[in-house]
Amino acid sequence: MTDTNENPVHAFIGATVAEHPVVLFMKGTPDAPRCGFSAAVVQILDHVGAPFVGVDVLQDEALRDGIKTFTDWPTIPQLYVKGEFVGGSDIVREMFQSGELQQALTEKGVVLGEA
Repeated sequence: MTDTNENPVHAFIGATVAEHPVVLFMKGTPDAPRCGFSAAVVQILDHVGAPFVGVDVLQDEALRDGIKTFTDWPTIPQLYVKGEFVGGSDIVREMFQSGELQQALTEKGVVLGEA
């Protein structure tokens, strides 16, 4: 990860993932995703009952570019759990299908609700 002191967008991202246990940087909002990959991750998080905060990267070009350099990960959406980058749509889907996602969330202290 890069130095957040020099980049206000990285500072915002760092503060957001530190403040909320589960954060999804996505295109659109959880109620109205604006890409299929973001929608898929929202559906998975809703299905496992994970409370999360969605951050719409389409509202700010600097954020849209900054999230990619924050983790050196080229695609959106990006899921963070307890400040740690988990992955994008494909990784989240694979983790969900294997049960790893639910296990990782629980191990990190995220209380999963009813789907």
